[in-house]
Amino acid sequence: MANKIIEKISHGLQGELIIPGDKSVSHRSVMFAALGDTPVHITNFLPSADCLSTAGVMKALGAQVDFLGPTELIVKGNGLHGLKEPATVLDAGNSGTTLRLMMGMLAPQKFVSVFTGDSSLHKRPMGRVIKPLSMMGANIVGRAENTRLPITIVPTAKALEGITYDMPVASAQVKSAILLAGLFANGTTTVVEPYTSRNHTELMLESFGVKLGYQGTAISIEAQDKLSAPEEILVPGDISSAAFWLVAASVIPHSELLLKNVGINPTRTGILDVLQAMGADITLQNQRSSGSEPVADILVRSSKLHGTSFGADIMPRLIDEIPVLTVAAMLAEGKTVITGAGELRVKETDRIQAISDQFNKLCPCIDATEDGLIIQGTSPEKWQQGTCFSYDDHRIAMTLAVAGMAGQGVEIENPDCIDISYPSFYEEMHRLYK
Repeated sequence: MANKIIEKISHGLQGELIIPGDKSVSHRSVMFAALGDTPVHITNFLPSADCLSTAGVMKALGAQVDFLGPTELIVKGNGLHGLKEPATVLDAGNSGTTLRLMMGMLAPQKFVSVFTGDSSLHKRPMGRVIKPLSMMGANIVGRAENTRLPITIVPTAKALEGITYDMPVASAQVKSAILLAGLFANGTTTVVEPYTSRNHTELMLESFGVKLGYQGTAISIEAQDKLSAPEEILVPGDISSAAFWLVAASVIPHSELLLKNVGINPTRTGILDVLQAMGADITLQNQRSSGSEPVADILVRSSKLHGTSFGADIMPRLIDEIPVLTVAAMLAEGKTVITGAGELRVKETDRIQAISDQFNKLCPCIDATEDGLIIQGTSPEKWQQGTCFSYDDHRIAMTLAVAGMAGQGVEIENPDCIDISYPSFYEEMHRLYK
């Protein structure tokens, strides 16, 4: 794949964007619809590589998955207990969401399932999911300390048993895997988080007729006989994709963007809180609901930012946005200190190290710590051009593009990995600054 050259923008970003469908909700819409027994019409689905991996896995498990267009499909399953043994190995591609949630869904099933994925996913440890599922009675076998792909889920003679699991780190994917296993387990399954992570799974379970129990940061679920699938699911725009434009329009002078149909689920809006704490000019307009998810149009204008500090308490609400927030901090006045972000070291790549290694090529103002970053804001005139590696990580690639636009330009190696979550990103970028 050819390198991508991003030029410095001097005249600002202007216009409107329809933000692509939320990645988290797109994954869950297909998974949950495949557990129902009536057709579900899904619109504004994100046709990214990750979400298409989920669609392929559900099809391999016996669900009907019919695309009417790139962002529109109909999914029909065979009921909650109607998944079929796959005829081949299940391929999660690059998608940790697909793998982790499906491990929870398949651990209670009475058939063998084997997962693989791409080279990046093979390096990512799955022990955080395997541990609680094993405590419920699941039999999961993996490579390298039993936590790496390929992973085999072996049926057990007895049904899984509900547990109360105190999560050491808040994680929506781990929580979701446990709750999905709890759909099939004896008794009550309870997940207790140190902080509340994104709740797309809980909202969608409720839209499928499942009653959940809540007490503080604890969520409980009972086994279900069936799910009551809605006729339609409209996927809101992904705030993690909007984040690149929120930062770009904030730090590039003379910018004004209107981002339409963005999901503003409170468990995901840490990016708005941090940017506004830094002095960003962001306004929510036309607030409304899209199914069980709150949405709005977001108006963002360029402004002078200042440094800030944030840590573990907000991290579950913005962990995926840390790379692009680094660019905001690099261009803000003063110092920004990020702590409690150790999970970034086990994402698609070690994002803390990737940020330090690559973004310091453009402006040497970042110090990496074990669980975060210390960033000294610097004027873009002091930046330089550079060639930076994406690590085949979609968020690193798009963040490098934002840095290039706001700084002195950048050449991105392996730029096409953006297809994982935002295939049209470069096209939109060129449209907005031409």
